[in-house]
Amino acid sequence: MERNQAGSERLDRPAMPQEEAEISPPYRFQRQQRPGLEASMEVRPRYLAPHYRGSGKLAGKVALITGGDSGIGRSVAVLYAREGADVAIVYLPEEQPDAEETRAAVEAEGRSCLLLPGDLCDPAFCKDVVDRTVAELGGLNVLVSNAAYLNSQNDLSDLTAADFDRVFKTNVYAYFHLLMASLEHLSHGDAVIATASEEALKGSDMMMDYAASKAAMVTFTKSIASHLAQRGVRANVVSPGPTWTVLNVAGQRFPDDYLTHLGSSAPMGRVAQPEEIAPAYVYLASDADSSFTVGEIIAVTGGLTDTR
Repeated sequence: MERNQAGSERLDRPAMPQEEAEISPPYRFQRQQRPGLEASMEVRPRYLAPHYRGSGKLAGKVALITGGDSGIGRSVAVLYAREGADVAIVYLPEEQPDAEETRAAVEAEGRSCLLLPGDLCDPAFCKDVVDRTVAELGGLNVLVSNAAYLNSQNDLSDLTAADFDRVFKTNVYAYFHLLMASLEHLSHGDAVIATASEEALKGSDMMMDYAASKAAMVTFTKSIASHLAQRGVRANVVSPGPTWTVLNVAGQRFPDDYLTHLGSSAPMGRVAQPEEIAPAYVYLASDADSSFTVGEIIAVTGGLTDTR
């Protein structure tokens, strides 16, 4: 298979139903130290969405995507660019190689990609990335709070106050600070999108602090949605199921069998690829598609509908 300038499969994969095109368990993987690099994964996540055809839904818009260097955020950045948007992506400095690949993929779609390395646990940095996006790309229309810190625990005694604090600062507090910094720039037709998780809807005995933080994001989004709607801004949540990203292989306490068979309990019998999750973000960002969708959760879980 030939490769494009971003180092990924070209958009000429044989036409077949999307669900048949994706890999199934058992998965090959190698563990990484946090935060991990997608570029170092043995089996790379798929993010170019060769079946997806843009139609200008986001033409002239600017999107800020945290965690846009890899995983779901990277695929969202590519599809937003395919729909005509310029994008800014936020990531940790250690993730620079992944960010460069994302920029190449966005530029291959003919759009601009602003790279913003730093730590979202710093409230000042959250404001700075908003200000720089507006200054360098000319505005802000879509805020995607997607970056996440993931812990895994095999027992309640594994849960520490320090990890709990880091998870909430990265997943919840950063969302708050980004939103507040964005308020003066967002207006009618714009959108705020948070990335939650299936764990937010049902809890998790292996990701206790992560699940709690994602549930907080869901409730916060529902709480602010009516206020933003008065400004003409739509706030919603995407709640993905198990997805093949570096976030999982950097989870230090996940058992090998869990990663090898990730997502196998879903009716689809496999994990999602980022390219399968990203179109939900296009829908929520597009005023033409989701103008009456406010305070909702789009659960893209491969059939994991039991949230008890």
